[in-house]
This record gives sequence, structure tokens and C-alpha cells, in this order.
Amino acid sequence: MAFLSPSSFFSAIIVLTLTQLQKSLCTESTSAKYETCSKAFQCGYLDDVNYPFYSQQRPDYCGRPGFLLSCDGVPAITISSQIYNVLEIDAVWPTLKVAREDYSSNHCPASLVNITIDFGLFSYKSADQNITLYYDCDSSLSTNLESTCTINSSTGYYLTESIESELRDELSGCSGKLFVPVLQSAVTSIGMNQYSLKAVDEALAGGFMLDWAADNGSCDWCRDRGGACGYDWDVNEFACYYAGSKSKKGIIIGSVAGIVGFLLVCSFFLVLWRRKQLISHVESTDLATPPLSSGFSTTHTTSYSHSIPSYASSHSDLERGSTYFGVQVFSHAELEKATNNFDESRELGDGGFGAVYYGVLPDGRVVAVKRLYENHYRRIGQFMNEIEILARMCHKNLVKLYGCTSKRSQGLMLVYEYVPNGTVADHLHGKFSNSGLLLWPVRLNIAIQTADALAYLHASDVIHRDVKTTNILLDNDFQVKVADFGLSRLFPNDVTHVSTAPQGTPGYVDPEYYHCYRLTEKSDVYSFGVVLIELVSSKEAVDTNRHRLDVNLASMAIDRIQNQAMHELVDPRLMFKKDFDVNETIKLVIELAFRCLQERDMRPPMAEVVEVLKGIQQRLLGPQKQGAVDIKDEDDIVLLKNVPPPISPKTTIN
Repeated sequence: MAFLSPSSFFSAIIVLTLTQLQKSLCTESTSAKYETCSKAFQCGYLDDVNYPFYSQQRPDYCGRPGFLLSCDGVPAITISSQIYNVLEIDAVWPTLKVAREDYSSNHCPASLVNITIDFGLFSYKSADQNITLYYDCDSSLSTNLESTCTINSSTGYYLTESIESELRDELSGCSGKLFVPVLQSAVTSIGMNQYSLKAVDEALAGGFMLDWAADNGSCDWCRDRGGACGYDWDVNEFACYYAGSKSKKGIIIGSVAGIVGFLLVCSFFLVLWRRKQLISHVESTDLATPPLSSGFSTTHTTSYSHSIPSYASSHSDLERGSTYFGVQVFSHAELEKATNNFDESRELGDGGFGAVYYGVLPDGRVVAVKRLYENHYRRIGQFMNEIEILARMCHKNLVKLYGCTSKRSQGLMLVYEYVPNGTVADHLHGKFSNSGLLLWPVRLNIAIQTADALAYLHASDVIHRDVKTTNILLDNDFQVKVADFGLSRLFPNDVTHVSTAPQGTPGYVDPEYYHCYRLTEKSDVYSFGVVLIELVSSKEAVDTNRHRLDVNLASMAIDRIQNQAMHELVDPRLMFKKDFDVNETIKLVIELAFRCLQERDMRPPMAEVVEVLKGIQQRLLGPQKQGAVDIKDEDDIVLLKNVPPPISPKTTIN
């Protein structure tokens, strides 16, 4: 790492201080925005309308792109170039009821337009159902579903899904066909009224329901802390505005922050220099590894730096077998004994750059020992990377690193906690896929715990970079342990992305990563979106046995969602057709996955993903049962005891 010259160093300090003052002064304008955005507004007959909606009479910084309301007459919103009348807004769930403006009067629009919604912001609900309208038909059907519209002076028909299937061949002569969403209850009403035109018109005018997704978790977080939700259009991201009481203190706080910042930065550079000397000494005398491929100093600190333990500062410490980066240093003899001389019968599998063995330490701890094949530069770099990152992390859903070896122990080895119940991939489409233990509440809990672990990593300035179901381990209670940090990267606070050569696993890698080689936290969000689809479908991320257009699961999911065929993604074993709550929450998870698979700027941050998933879990289980997912009984325990202990180390710890 290159150090700043003294002049450059103090220039940086001055800039930092001025920046803090500027931020403090800027809170004055933030206070004005708070005053405006904290107040709900009225739009036609809609009362108490708030973020993400805004209108021509309300500043755009109080709303989000895609949620502009027209309040002249009947409230309306434009979604994907189609105007909808807004009938209701429910901010609690959050949902809105809309109806196509061109069908507000009757079933004969001025022009025939099939529509689609913006799935990045909105999604259909399970209570919606299509009515199919046929126009310009050249034959007369033996049905009372006929209507006459002024469009081309043609004969037309209106059908629901069940009737349409019976008359599909006869309708092939119609040149116009439209799908118009309505409520299922309205379709029932049409049938009860002998399919009258009046009932059809009422159904079309009555509209349908949409969920919206617009920084929901971030906005709740903001309001819980006394803020008002808004949007910064310059940087295209959510903004939280606070009241004037905070801004009055802003200048004082900013000044103090500048002074404190000066002292902190001085201390930072001093510690950085000292640790660099220590690490250089340790690496040169023991591990002899080149710098990590990320190009960052191994001493990068995060907001969790208080939990980083001290590590060995001299070669003699390593010889005594104490610690390195705060983890225990084992001798080769200790691990040889723990694994019964690396007995082949104890081999759990081959990782990307080493074999993994089942072992028991003298203190009784059951461990997984990863043994590198050879001291190749890249493998050593990943070895060091994993030690550095895991040593500073402490989260219940991250695999624990117990220790490592030094180079003098005849090879490089890592020692992890042993996680006995395989990987999520094993249970979805691998060797345990027929166990029947991964019910929907369990899968949803796995999603929440994985997302929470990733959110923790991102808050600690770490990008995992290889999120996939084979890197999500499960214990006997189906609690998650995220593993494999060999490709992970520390992410400095002062940069927006990291440029690296593409790595990761096909099917999970952010497509934009291949184009620009830029790594951000949103790269993990994309990979997690694929994991969500796997949890719903039990399908592999890449499967060449599927149709060529469906080989990539992410592409397949996007296609099915956009064509309102979500049911084709769902694992039938989840019984989603027989349980309304399961059906509803599976759709919500698919919709969240769709957001994660969007272009990078459209993806939610992982912290928001966690909140959305917890809300979905609450809807499934109820507030009293949330988090209490019990998937075992006595028979299950017997089954697990009869299962071999591997943790799919081909990808879990490489």
C-alpha cells in the first residue's frame, strides 16, 4: 500500500474537516425537506397519501420514480406507459388497487393494447385473475358471451380462463386478444350473473390489486427513527430527512466531528503503518505469501473493528503455536492425529484448492480440516484471504474458523467448525433431496438467516462474491452457516466498487460483473436472488438438461415472472396449491427474487432484503410463531443419524 506524503496527508485532513462541516450545513436543507415530506397529502378522494407516491403539487424529492400520481379528477398512475385509475392505497401492507383507465367506462376501449406492469416496482397478488377479451372474430360462437364493440364493427367475446379453454379452437379466428386483470371475486360475480355484460364492465372498472416494492424496509427504518422518507434523484437512491432540531446542532456536531476525524485519521495511519510492518514480518518469516489479489491492505478496518482480536506479532509466537490474526495456529502433527493421518474414509470431499477431512481435536471439538494441495500463489492468496476475513467476523450464521497452520507445518491447512447436515443444495436437488424435511417454513427461515449473514458482511465492508446453495451449510436444526470466503473481498469505505477479474460460479455471477468487472455489494444481492429461486423451485442454478432457454435458472425465472407463470417455478412438494398462506408467501419471495435479479441500480440492499423476508415470514407464521420453525420429530432425528456427515466441501470451504 502506498502511503501519503506529509503534505498530502494534511491536505486530506483539511478536506475531511471541511466535508464534515459541509455535511452539517447541508442538514438545513434536509430539515426543509423533512417539513414537506413528513406530511401526507390528498390526491382526489385518496387521503393520507405518502412516500413513495408524489404528485405535481408535491416535490419529487418526497416520492420515488415510478410513483407519480395525477390528482386532477380521478387519481391515476402511469405504469409501463399505461394509465391506471387508482382506487385504493394501503400503505400498511403495502398494496394499491388500480383499474385500467381505458376500461373504466365499458369493455370497448378506443384501441386494443395488451399491457404489462413494471415488475421492478409492482407485482400481482394471488387475488388477481385475467379476463380474456376477444375482438374482431370472424365466426359466431354458440355462447352467450358475445359483445359488440365499435372497434372495426366486429363481434367480440369475453371469457374467463375456465371457459376459454373449452372454446380455444373456435376462437382461433379472432384477430384481437387482450388480457385484462381483475379480482377473482369479480370473476365469480360474473359467473353468478350469467356472464352479463354489466357484470363484466363492473369487474373491469373494479380493478385489481398490486403489491409495490419501493425501499419499504428502508422507509420503515427511517420513520422508526423520526425521519421522513424521500428520494435523492441526483444519486438515484432512497433518502431519509430529519427534523430541524437535528440540523440546529449540525454545525456544532460537524465541527466536533472534524476535530475528532483529524485525531482518528492520524491514529488510523499510525496503526496502519505499525500493522503493515507486523504483517510483513510475519508473512516473510512464516507464510511467505505475496499480497492479496484484491490489492487492499490486510489491515483494512471496518465498523466492527472492536471485535477483531489481536494476532501474532513475531515469528517466535507462531513457533509457540499461539495465534495468527486471532485464530489458533495448529501444528501438522495435531491435525494429522485429529484426522487419523488424513484417512481417506474421513475425506468429506475435494474443495477448489484442497481436500476437506472430518476430524476431532484433543479438546473434543469436531472440525472440518481443509488441506491445500500445493502452495500455489493464488491458492495461498485465497487461504490468507479467508483467514483475514473470518478471523474478524462474528455472526451466528457464519461458519467459524478455529485456526490454521503455518508454512512450517508441511502445508497450509484451515480448521473450521464441523457442520453436519450437508448444504442447502444437498437438500434441494442433491443427495438429501428426497428426505422431505425442507418444508416451506424451513426454506423461508434459511433465506432469512442467509440474508442476515450477508447483510452483516456488507455492514462489515466484506463482499462474499460466491453466494450459492453449496456454500450455505445446515446444522441438524437446519440453522444456516454461510461458508467459503476464499473469493471474498474487503470493500473500503471510500470507494464505490472494486475492479477484479470475473470469478465465482456460473449461474450465480452478476451479469454486469462480466461486462465491467466491477464488484459491489449488489453482486451478492444478485447471487442471493438466484438462491431464492432455488429455494422456491428446487432447481439447479444451471442445468443443461433443461430447454436451452431455461438452462440458466435466473433467466428462466425472469421469463416466467414476466409472463405471469410463477407457478411453473414452484416445487410441487411445497403444496402451494393447497395452502393459501404458502401460495401467497411463495409469490412474495419470487417477487423479491425478481427485484434482486434486476439491473444493479434497481436491486435492494441486503438489509432491506432481510426486512422484506421477515415480513413475509410474519405473514406466513403469524407474529407469535415467527422464528419458531421446528422441523424435527423423533423420526427425523433417526433419519439424520443415519446420514453420513459430509458438508459438501467441494464448494463449502474452498
